[in-house]
Amino acid sequence: MARTKSDAGAPADATGKQKKPKKQRWYHQVWAAYQMTRKQDPTVTWLILGVFVGILAVVAAIVLLLDVPTGFQILYIIVLGVPFAALGAMFTLTRKAEKAAYTQIEGQPGAARAALGTVRGGWEFADEPVAINPRTQDFIFRGVGRPGVVLVSEGPSHRVQRLLEDERRKTARVLPNVPITLIQVGSEQGQVPLPKVAKKVQKLKRSLTKPEAEQVKKRLKALGGARLPIPKGVDPMRARPDRKGLKGR
Repeated sequence: MARTKSDAGAPADATGKQKKPKKQRWYHQVWAAYQMTRKQDPTVTWLILGVFVGILAVVAAIVLLLDVPTGFQILYIIVLGVPFAALGAMFTLTRKAEKAAYTQIEGQPGAARAALGTVRGGWEFADEPVAINPRTQDFIFRGVGRPGVVLVSEGPSHRVQRLLEDERRKTARVLPNVPITLIQVGSEQGQVPLPKVAKKVQKLKRSLTKPEAEQVKKRLKALGGARLPIPKGVDPMRARPDRKGLKGR
């Protein structure tokens, strides 16, 4: 009886087992970040090389000033200079990749939510907006953490101000004693630029205990959201190289 091809799209080996997708190594992530950054900023190659050579030159100058044999000088330059130069180059790529990622998603619906996905420290943000203006595509996203509730708007200030206030009053009726912070994301005066919104949220002062924050999350889930899925933005954190992989783990 003739063997038929597997209906599944995944390739299979001679035994009929599906092949597992290749695991992405840290250097694959670094290369992907570099490629993405180079598209946004063609000068990144020269910048990375300049940082690498500059740090290596500084280390070499320091070593040459030391009263050690020539053979040891070369060894010190290789052992100390190359790792520090590589670390400096990777740091430069990380910062440029993060900036390029934000440039890619800026202006797209859901860009604020993508940026909020990088927030750490126990914060929880729903994927769906809690309020939306279908005509203007202005969004309000809600997050809960130990500093309380944060409402983050996406859109021009003159349009989102009322939307923010309405959502603040709605939230305050359910949680009258919980701090509520309003943040507008945008490029207008008084708004927080997209690349800085995550740091803005993380700097908020804590006022709730962990159990209290969990209770707030449960109560807000009953309110739900706008129930309107939005296009996903690019998570800027994915543009960063895997630091654990760089350490050889």
